[in-house]
Amino acid sequence: MDKERESVFSSVLRAFFGTLFRFIAVVVGLILLVVVVSVLSGSADTDLKLKTKVKILPDADGTFKKLSDTAPVILRLNIRGVIGSEFLNMDKVRTQLIESRLGDLKDDRVKGIFLQIESPGGAVIDSDVIYHALKEYKARYKVPVLAYVDGMSASGGYYIAAAADKIYASDVSIVGSVGVIMSTFFNVSQLLDKWGVQALTLSDGKGKDELNPFRPWSKDESENLKSLMDYYYQVFVNVVTSNRPIEKEALIDTYGAHIFAAPTAHTLGYIDGIENDRNVILKQLVKEAGLEGKEYQYIELEETTWLAELFDGSKSLFSGKIVHQVQLPPEVEMQMKHPVLFLYKPGM
Repeated sequence: MDKERESVFSSVLRAFFGTLFRFIAVVVGLILLVVVVSVLSGSADTDLKLKTKVKILPDADGTFKKLSDTAPVILRLNIRGVIGSEFLNMDKVRTQLIESRLGDLKDDRVKGIFLQIESPGGAVIDSDVIYHALKEYKARYKVPVLAYVDGMSASGGYYIAAAADKIYASDVSIVGSVGVIMSTFFNVSQLLDKWGVQALTLSDGKGKDELNPFRPWSKDESENLKSLMDYYYQVFVNVVTSNRPIEKEALIDTYGAHIFAAPTAHTLGYIDGIENDRNVILKQLVKEAGLEGKEYQYIELEETTWLAELFDGSKSLFSGKIVHQVQLPPEVEMQMKHPVLFLYKPGM
């Protein structure tokens, strides 16, 4: 009986380890395959580690195929979501612009930029940096930039759109909101007094605890922030009026920070035309880039996959670190990180 039990136990043990070793072999094989593919698909310049990769898009005629590595390129740059958030910020956009001249796209392959916008705006600094990066790119590489609004181009989104040579929008898109806004500040000092609660904030430097919600505010306490907002507003107005056929007086005194439906925005000079088929605008860009009647590749640059990050040691699996994060809505994240915003957010 003991021998029979030992035989059954040995069989189960052998089956378990056999399955375990096969599983390990499969995992190791997959890892080796990924490493080989990564090496073979890497750039010839091993010192050049790009953060983005080329994604081929259907061209204006719906043709979807990979052309030669020397074919001219139209780059689609997406401005989607809240500007300054984790997913859309100045670093990501600048990286795309820089890497559009490197790797497979070197030798001046990019001949035009299709700026696709669907954004309510966001952080002042990020909006301004992206705007200037586009202006510099246009001037340095002599490429046309056309913007297409697919839903909304408000506040910081419109700030960025102003860098384009021309702006178009679908007929139901919303455009405008040339203005600056700050977070809403609350004062709870009277409530604390009512409940007998005291709060102590330690600070040094005149105005360091400006708008502290736990004490009464002085009459002129917000003047410093108001002057900052006025400065950013004047910068915004100058960006718009220097790039668009809109008079400064009309923008400040009449149009204000209102938003407009595409037809009205067209009449007022915010956009250059209305077109529901974005491929029509893409064809126009192709023509302005001197590629009409020629083959071209329509692409966008997307971040490299987690597999690439896995093997460069940036992921927690290899670094030995586990990061716990609480994801806030982009608008809330903006208010916490940036006190002054080019953001259209009714009721904020």
